[in-house]
Amino acid sequence: METFDAVVAFAKSIGMVALPLHKEQPGYITNSLIVPWVTAALKLWGGDVADYETIDKTWIIGTKSNFAPFVFIDIAGLNTAFNITSILATTTNDPQLHQAAKRLKEEYIDKGKLGIASGEGFYKYPDPAFEREDFLKYR
Repeated sequence: METFDAVVAFAKSIGMVALPLHKEQPGYITNSLIVPWVTAALKLWGGDVADYETIDKTWIIGTKSNFAPFVFIDIAGLNTAFNITSILATTTNDPQLHQAAKRLKEEYIDKGKLGIASGEGFYKYPDPAFEREDFLKYR
């Protein structure tokens, strides 16, 4: 514990934000929070509950945050989302995740739509719909 405390103190002393973890956790903190969030959004989309814009709009309105799930997927890359979704679909045998993985591959990845890196994913860049003033207006 002495070494742990010394590392945390050192991080703080050089102006870093110390984020002490008290034990190993797959995915650590960020991925442990983000993966279920993204998975829930993909299940809604994959299960045809709602389209991706409606899911993002719901998140933006409900949380007052512009960091919505399909915006994040575009940032992280659709290949990454596909790989995670495929693994989870196989391990859980969840039909909505299987459908989401299939749709990601067929509707986006196979067409070169990989997210921000390719200029298009769920949204088109450099002027994505979620950044437009009228995104949350009724159409």
